[in-house]
Amino acid sequence: MMRVRHWQTGLVALLAAMLFLATAERLKTAPRQSVNVEMQVALPLFVQVFMAAGDRNLAANIAAIRSLVVDNFKMKPEEFVILAKVQEDVSWLNPGHEDNYYIAAAILPWQGELDAAQRILARATLARRFDYQPAFYYAFNLLHFKGDAVGASDWMREAAEHLPEGDERLQMQNLAAIWLDKAQDVGLAIRVVEAMAQQSKRKDFRNYLEQRVTRLRTLQGLRAAAARYQQRFDKPPVSLQQLVDAGIIKSLPKDPFGFGFWIDGKGRLMLRNSPPPPPAKK
Repeated sequence: MMRVRHWQTGLVALLAAMLFLATAERLKTAPRQSVNVEMQVALPLFVQVFMAAGDRNLAANIAAIRSLVVDNFKMKPEEFVILAKVQEDVSWLNPGHEDNYYIAAAILPWQGELDAAQRILARATLARRFDYQPAFYYAFNLLHFKGDAVGASDWMREAAEHLPEGDERLQMQNLAAIWLDKAQDVGLAIRVVEAMAQQSKRKDFRNYLEQRVTRLRTLQGLRAAAARYQQRFDKPPVSLQQLVDAGIIKSLPKDPFGFGFWIDGKGRLMLRNSPPPPPAKK
């Protein structure tokens, strides 16, 4: 009787093994659907806090882990919307969460969720007075994604305020001044750099900023001259020498930095921020 039972058990095990192998072979050729289960839904804030036993910092950490472990290389656009919501929730629960703002800055703006990233970075800037990076990333996003040189310069100066007095703060303030070269409104850029010069505690940096003001004022005058040239000849100038030849300016302007000015392909007067290329050999 015992032998019969052993034989029956062995037969069942053999049949189960054969069924498993047949199923495994079938699954190898079956189509698979990639589902990113981590980013299917964003829970309401009160639910997250309730599930964390009322501890909002714990709730923030749990939500932050969701954003850290997700495989964003396989995510769909609608899943990035949920990721942005999850990370915004973290920043509301704990505005100073370092991992959260860092991941948000690295991923969200590049996936169409710039506004969410900026809100997260703005909250982190207020919460982390010892940390310059949230304001720095906010400034970069303004310049890179929106072309807002003046706004980017403002936030770069805010980032500088999060650094102690010294060379690093000075370098960041310098970058804020340099970005103003890209401002559409040159008059506004001039006023901002003038204010920076007046507030500077270091004489050498103040003199440097005053030179930047001189460059911007010269650019402003050249753009006005180019506008007069276009009004007179019904076409933009293609070189600064044309402004001299037409009698609109007396001579080519000097740049205190020695880089000079140039006219781009669309006839716009621009500042050079590096030495001009050498003339082509004949």
